[in-house]
Amino acid sequence: MTKPRIGLIGTGPWAERTQAPALAAHPEAVLSGVWGRRPEAAAALAEAHGVKAYEDVDALIEASDAVAFAVPPDVQAPLAARAAAAGRHLLLDKPVATTAAGAREVVAAVEGSGVASVVFCTLRFAADTAPWIAEQATAGGWLTGRAHWLGSLFGHGSASAYAASPWRRERGGLWDVGPHVLSVLLPVLGDVTELTALRGPADTVHLAFRHASGASSTATVGLSAPPEAAGASIELYGARGRVAMPAWSDAVGSFGSAVDALLDSARTGDPHACDVRLGLRITEILAQAEEGLGESRAGADGS
Repeated sequence: MTKPRIGLIGTGPWAERTQAPALAAHPEAVLSGVWGRRPEAAAALAEAHGVKAYEDVDALIEASDAVAFAVPPDVQAPLAARAAAAGRHLLLDKPVATTAAGAREVVAAVEGSGVASVVFCTLRFAADTAPWIAEQATAGGWLTGRAHWLGSLFGHGSASAYAASPWRRERGGLWDVGPHVLSVLLPVLGDVTELTALRGPADTVHLAFRHASGASSTATVGLSAPPEAAGASIELYGARGRVAMPAWSDAVGSFGSAVDALLDSARTGDPHACDVRLGLRITEILAQAEEGLGESRAGADGS
């Protein structure tokens, strides 16, 4: 049988280090080509993996059965809606968009065409954390949760390639690592029914959530911590005591698992738990938090 063709939209560090290697090495799919906003970067990435660099994004979509995205969220959303309308399955990056209206357009295109979708929230696919999340969601009985995710992307002396990302610098840790936190808290504690957001130093944001299960949780997120203070952890508290999420690694392998999930969803027609609809809900929650900080832009609430 012919393997599904997956095109890659994006040429930045995340595409170069994670998506492209995972797609090129996947045993059940074929990397069909690369398109990027910088043609020279697309040509270099395509050459590195022996595939075609496309000058026209619609040509890449046409040559693919599914499309993976590694571009800023508000570039991703309209292109994803376009690809879904053309009948292509979607492997999206987080967040789906930074406005609820943008994310809803992708959901509408997915539901209108019946294609499969997966949002690559790393913790939902990493070998060490994915089964842990499923176990805690099944166990239930949680009273509260605590998430702490401070990166040093914009900290003093940072040499990270991701520090050059304009959208991360503009939107900060709330939008970059906030989706990771919510991708764990929502399936375990339930939907967010109430939230409070408080600004901390630099781009640090403190969040307090009430969940549909009756549990509460808190989260601190940011990208500007000193390297010595950087780290990420999620802990749950309940009848089973305190349970900490295990450490994780292997972004390439995790992305490969997300490809598996997309292919399975496309084959069976069963929606994945971490699909564009969860991506929309995460965007809605983060937009509400941003509005609470007094930093919402026109249309951030979808109006």
